[in-house]
Amino acid sequence: MNNPQHLFILTGSSRGMGLAMAEQLVDAGHTLITISRRTSDALQAGAHVAGCVLTQWPMDLADGAAAAARLAAWLRLHAPDAFASATLINNAGVIAAIGPLRDADAADLANALRVGLEAPMQLTAAFLGATRGWTGPRKVLNISSGLGRRAMASQAGYCAAKAGMDHFTRCVALDEAGQPGGARVCSLAPGVIDTDMQVQLRGADAAAFPDRGNFERLKSGGQLSSPAGAAQRVLAWLARPDFGAEPVADVRDA
Repeated sequence: MNNPQHLFILTGSSRGMGLAMAEQLVDAGHTLITISRRTSDALQAGAHVAGCVLTQWPMDLADGAAAAARLAAWLRLHAPDAFASATLINNAGVIAAIGPLRDADAADLANALRVGLEAPMQLTAAFLGATRGWTGPRKVLNISSGLGRRAMASQAGYCAAKAGMDHFTRCVALDEAGQPGGARVCSLAPGVIDTDMQVQLRGADAAAFPDRGNFERLKSGGQLSSPAGAAQRVLAWLARPDFGAEPVADVRDA
């Protein structure tokens, strides 16, 4: 008998929009796996109240290969009809030290690219490979950024990671379009959100980050979305019947 539960795998769930998405998925009673450096007792308590099956994997996505191997092994334990649907949300990302690329620390830059681009590719490969032949719909939602589509000084690492995310999503869309029951994929920019990442940008050295003033004005002008509001809009996009029709999208175009 098919399980009516919908399965979600979510990275970067310990804070910001990722935590808000996790809370909303828990409240809806879905089966949820989170992958983040930290677990949340409050989220686990909320899952108990909501009757949600929540599994939290405390893992650093700088080692995306380990997370991908664990995910593939877990998925292969389940029958093709175990879930009504399966969705991977690649949300985790970090900003390398803000400044021109000429001043970048190699290890810091590598970490940002591993978390922001390498791990999403590895997890997507593991998810699609392990769920090949599953009977329910499969989706991959990559959380991108407007900075993947617009260059910004002193943000080469983050911009490159998000641009790479957009383009690998386009490639995966082509791969899956030719497969029976292929997954639907989308790289979605969620808009500007009031998160710790915004705090980093506003607190950067103005001499090293020419756009700092723009981020300060977004905050002072009340133009930042709350994490909960952004999460709600992103999950609504995920639920759209035309999800994946455009492999690269912006939630503000809804």
